[in-house]
Amino acid sequence: MSSSEAAARRPKRYLMEREGVLAPLLLAPSIIYIFALVAIPFFLAIAYSLSDVTIGDPSFDFVGLENFRQVLEDPVFRRSLRNSVVMTFVTMLLVVVISKILALVLTKDFRGKWVVRFLILLPWTTPVSLAAIAWLWMLDSLFSPIDWTLRRFGLIQGSLNWLGNPDLAVVSVVAVQVWRVVPLAAVIIMAGLVAIPSEIYDAARMDGAGFWRTLFQVTIPLTLPVTAVAVLFGAVVVFADMSVPYVLTRGGPIDATQVLPTWAFFRGIQGGDLAQGAAIALFALPVLAAMAVAILRSVRKMDIG
Repeated sequence: MSSSEAAARRPKRYLMEREGVLAPLLLAPSIIYIFALVAIPFFLAIAYSLSDVTIGDPSFDFVGLENFRQVLEDPVFRRSLRNSVVMTFVTMLLVVVISKILALVLTKDFRGKWVVRFLILLPWTTPVSLAAIAWLWMLDSLFSPIDWTLRRFGLIQGSLNWLGNPDLAVVSVVAVQVWRVVPLAAVIIMAGLVAIPSEIYDAARMDGAGFWRTLFQVTIPLTLPVTAVAVLFGAVVVFADMSVPYVLTRGGPIDATQVLPTWAFFRGIQGGDLAQGAAIALFALPVLAAMAVAILRSVRKMDIG
């Protein structure tokens, strides 16, 4: 049989079955989505930050790095940056501890486990604005059910001004962020726990290791890579989040809970200075990039080890 006859008998491949055609078509929606909602706003923010664009005067005049110099001299910006870093660090520290405990509990077999899993995942599935409004009511200075419960147990006298006291306002924002991020971190860590072979635990028991020794010498070391991934996702969510501090405190009192996203919104949108707002928002990029690089490098070292 000649080569031409063999080619004629070979079944014809449809256009959509060709890898060179199908792969770009499947990737195109994601690429268009990222370009439209991430790339264009990002480059537009860079352009605004190098100009003097305001809502009242939209004409583009190049001013170089003047906006960044003014932002660095702003004491509110410096406090917002410090608040963002500190609150993110404290939030993720609490998230790692709580999510690790929840993951350990939820990998055990007990009655009603699926109901507990549903209740734990509920905060992550709830829209953040709706959840923040619910917490705004729960932390109200007059009608707070938390204060009522604490008074019933005789733990406090009167009411706690959760959102009016600077220290309590920071605690409140951190607590709500922990409540939001714990479900995501717990699910990620659960996946890591399930992937650990049971033979390792059997060998630990045969060596006489108890619960705490197994936890600190087997479970935690083997789940460090997935824990680092959970920390990375959670830190990005918390650091870049504006909804919780904006709804709860508007950055107050006295800028105690002011973070970079809220301060960029106040200066750029409410204040009308789009150039200043863009410059403030862009300062989050190097912080998040450094955070991501540090976490990913640590994960790589764990995998190599």
